[in-house]
Order: sequence, then structure tokens, then C-alpha cells
Amino acid sequence: MVQNIAPADSGLALRFLGVGNARASALGSASAVLECGATPRLLIDCGPRTLDDYAAHYAGELPTAVFITHLHMDHIGGVEQLFYRTYFEQRGRVQLFVPCELIPALHYKLANSPFVLSEGGANFWDAFRLVPVGDTFWLGDLLLRVFPVRHSGYRAAFGLMLPGAFLYSGDTRPIPEVIDAYATTDEPLFHDCGLHGSPAHAGLDDLRREYSPALLRRIIAYHYESAEAGTKIEAAGVTLARPGQRFALPPAIAVEV
Repeated sequence: MVQNIAPADSGLALRFLGVGNARASALGSASAVLECGATPRLLIDCGPRTLDDYAAHYAGELPTAVFITHLHMDHIGGVEQLFYRTYFEQRGRVQLFVPCELIPALHYKLANSPFVLSEGGANFWDAFRLVPVGDTFWLGDLLLRVFPVRHSGYRAAFGLMLPGAFLYSGDTRPIPEVIDAYATTDEPLFHDCGLHGSPAHAGLDDLRREYSPALLRRIIAYHYESAEAGTKIEAAGVTLARPGQRFALPPAIAVEV
């Protein structure tokens, strides 16, 4: 079991805003915030409830940087709201880190209309600074890694990692080959895990089958289908993330530049 819930003034941490899958609205849209100290640095995904939950934790503020793992609406359903709030509050553009493969479809889903405002005169991207992402990207002095996962098509969904500090799977089936390649220093593994799996999502039995006991001890499960399912996952010995919970992270591995 992973026991690493942090006090609010420590170093790197990951705070979960929501932990539910698309059917578990009571648990919030699955999303998390990378914090440095008490300062939010990067929002991971922005579903329908995410901005309200973000504002509740961060004194009504909006995120300044967002990473998108994939384009299902329970993970990007709040991006349109973020456009309107950012555009009209005139608080500067939000950095939007998007894997290159996802950008065309994201544009056609959210940004293709010339009338994102009924009066015209505004482009969707006016509120954002789009940062196309390949294998890595810089967030200030942090170099994060991006990797494809097993969810709804080839290179259609991606996970995120800060080496030494954490791996965040996004929506996925088990990915032992990715973890073997990327997460080799015992960093915590924040992993999609419902009580029951599906062709696009990992379930408890999937993780038990495909991961070693040592890896299972590093996993913190999120994106589950109900509070009751979460209780059963936790009873099986897997650490559970809950809405609002903040997990301390080990220090990131220094990058020589």
C-alpha cells in the first residue's frame, strides 16, 4: 500500500480533483493537478466538472497550463468553458499542451466554427497558447515525458510522466511494457482502474494479472465506476485516490542541460 498523502506546504504533489469514470459524475471528472508546494502548475485533463473543482481548491482561480491525455468528452468537456472564462476575464492565455496526433481532432471538436462567439470576432485559440507535444515538453524547469497508452485506438490516448516523481496513465488498459521502459525508479503509478475492466479500461483483475506484486504496491487507482467499487478496489490491497486527495511525490530526477 502506498502511504504518501502530503501536507499542503511540501514540494511536488499530485492533487486529484475528480476520480470517476464517465458514468461516475458524483466522483468528479477524472483530473489531477501537479503542484509545486501549494502552487498549481499543471492541470491534467479538463472534464465537465473540472473547472468548478479546480476553483474550489485554488481560491477561484483558473488553471494556467493544461495537458490533454485524449479527446473523450469526460476529459475535454470543460475546455470550451475554459475558453469563455479565459477570453472574457482577459487574464492571459492558457498554455494547452496537446500531443501532436490529437490536435486536428481537437480543433474540429471545439475550435472549427468561425462563431465561437455569436458576435464573431474571436478564434477559439485566442484564449490559448497551443503547445504541440511529442515525446517531451518543458513546464518551466520541469521536463515531462509523454507516452502512448492502450485506449480507443492507436496513439489516440497518452500518459504523462515526470521521471522520478510520478507516472500518470490516463485512460488505458494495462501497460506493463510502458512502465518497464519509463518508470524504473519506484515512482508512484497513478493508474486507470475500475472494479471491472473493459476493452478500453483496466480493471482490478487486469492489473493483478499483468503487474507484479511489486508494481501493484506502487499503483494508486483512479477512474473507477462508483464509490462502492473504489471501496472494493481498496479492500483488495490497491491504494485508492479520492476526490480532493493530495499525494506527495518523490523529487524529480534532475535533467542535465
